[in-house]
Amino acid sequence: MSVNTTSKLWVNHKIILNLFDAQRHAPKLKDVIKNRIKKNLKKLKKLKTEAIRVYDRDIPEFPFIIEEYGDDVVIWDKGDGRDRDREHFNLTQQVCREIFKGELFIKERQKMKGSTQYEKLRTDEYKKIVSENNIKFVVNLSNYLDTGLFLDHRPMRVRIKRESEGKRLLNLFCYTGSVSVYGALGGAKVTSMDMSQTYIYWAIENFNLNHIDLDKHEFITANCLEYLKSENRKFDLIFLDPPTFSNSKKMKNDFEVEEDQDYLVNHCMRLLRNDGVLYFSTNKRSFKLNDTIRNRYNVEDLSLKAIPIDYHDKKIHYCFKISFMQ
Repeated sequence: MSVNTTSKLWVNHKIILNLFDAQRHAPKLKDVIKNRIKKNLKKLKKLKTEAIRVYDRDIPEFPFIIEEYGDDVVIWDKGDGRDRDREHFNLTQQVCREIFKGELFIKERQKMKGSTQYEKLRTDEYKKIVSENNIKFVVNLSNYLDTGLFLDHRPMRVRIKRESEGKRLLNLFCYTGSVSVYGALGGAKVTSMDMSQTYIYWAIENFNLNHIDLDKHEFITANCLEYLKSENRKFDLIFLDPPTFSNSKKMKNDFEVEEDQDYLVNHCMRLLRNDGVLYFSTNKRSFKLNDTIRNRYNVEDLSLKAIPIDYHDKKIHYCFKISFMQ
């Protein structure tokens, strides 16, 4: 058996050259990401929040997400594992340690199904309180893939608060209840529902943090899909933000947001007053709203309006305002 040693030496030679090339350009690359983060921070100073996305894969060579929570920072590695991405990720960490004063948390976002994305990553906790529009929330920067506050929904939270006075608000798949808190502070009587008792307790903690009277509101740990079939009360506002996919053991069948959208929307509309509004949001990037929904109800696509200024990714979510045809 013969071995082509010339080819092998040439491959090794290329690897060595690439390593030298990366080292030679590292200072310049570091300045590239550092300058972009500083530029973004300057632009985002006007936001009345301590929780912002300071970098959102703006530069293709740096496929990472950086969020600031007070003085602390979370970095999500969105690279594909190539040597170049690893080197750039190391440079990004160095820059964050130079710019930000607090703790640095590193997370690798992988494609996960069902409840996996909500499972604990580690046992030690790093929780803190952050302010958004003078409203306080508890975030956990260490234990989960997500922090407890979806920053892309900031504009929707403001809209819900503005429309909540004197209303009954149903928040389905409520997570840690940030939309519920905004609604309650806007004057709504809120029903918050999630299948996770952990997140319902977290939502209650956020209510207490903002000195909201719990007796005026309702917290339910239940399967939202089953609840939609059995509930008969009417609501003025419904916020529906389901997971893209779920195969939780607490559910009889697997759930997929695009396949099950008719069931979700039609059952929500059944609970909506004639002049009410359903806000339906999803993070599935390839999502298409069915024509059966568009033909049956008034539908306004709010997707671009609902994406905050600190998001470079304009496909982070889809959001629809759905109401009855008059």
